[in-house]
Amino acid sequence: MDIGQEGDEGDRVQGAGGILEQVMPVYLLLIVGAALRRLGMTKRENDNGILNLVFHVMYPCFIWDNILGSESVKDPVSVCWGIGMGFLITVTGFLLAWLVAGLLGYQKGNGRRTFAVASGVQNFGYTAIPVVQQLWVGTGAMAMLFVHNLGVELAIWSVGVMLISGDRKIPWKRLVNGPVVAVVTGLLMVALDWDGMKVPVDGGEPVKGVLRTTMSWLGAGAFPVAIFVTGAVIMDLIGTERPSFKTSLGSSVLRLALIPAVMLLAAKYLPAPLALKQVLIVQAAMPAALTPILLAKLYGGRPAVAVEIVVATTVLSLITLPLILLWGRAFVGI
Repeated sequence: MDIGQEGDEGDRVQGAGGILEQVMPVYLLLIVGAALRRLGMTKRENDNGILNLVFHVMYPCFIWDNILGSESVKDPVSVCWGIGMGFLITVTGFLLAWLVAGLLGYQKGNGRRTFAVASGVQNFGYTAIPVVQQLWVGTGAMAMLFVHNLGVELAIWSVGVMLISGDRKIPWKRLVNGPVVAVVTGLLMVALDWDGMKVPVDGGEPVKGVLRTTMSWLGAGAFPVAIFVTGAVIMDLIGTERPSFKTSLGSSVLRLALIPAVMLLAAKYLPAPLALKQVLIVQAAMPAALTPILLAKLYGGRPAVAVEIVVATTVLSLITLPLILLWGRAFVGI
């Protein structure tokens, strides 16, 4: 079944073993990427070229292929829900992390800002994509994920940048990037009913011309390549600074317990669209994002703190991710 096709297959009830089996390829790709970097089979100097190809070409194609024709983003109210929740939950994560950083003894200038941003935002891209793809096949959740991510991007490049830099200037130009442009143009095409390339015929597979098939092929490789390179990058970052127990423990409790609780409560009690509830369940299980490492480098933060948070939460998420997904589905009632 095509991942953009609407259906009920994504509503299967699975145990922890089944969920772990579905998400394990994500971690195996990370491990393979890290192992090959450790063995010297992949070179650090190639990372930027590969990630630029993924970010500016392959990932946008993947977004278009999933947004065009998806019923979950045809309703403007649903789109507003997705963007709004992506923004508000990310800002809430920043606030909770800022408060916890104070309790842990962090002060301005010694990592409090970096801790708040790095712990406050979950991996909303390359790790989340295959989990949504595996868990919610044919429900429209994938298209909603990209809409939700637009809100997350807005929060990161506005509130996140102001928080980590201590400056009130917002680098709006950084929002003009491949994925954001793909989401906006995809939603515009859906709103104008220009997405007929993916109209099912007699309940069968969507119609795909040469251009659409090429787009699908390009997009299909986006997240495997990105996850592989992410594993290599994480291997490079391990050991760059002596780890701190309070950083690892505090960020893990925040990222894998407190903030997920907020997301699951929102998914259960807010009158949000079903596809968005499915996205929030997956987002609740995600480790910390890599983007704050870049923010810390660009805006005078402490990259080593962000690196430790990413490594600690990613490793622990191997245990917590299937548990959160399983419990979250039962709690929300999906």
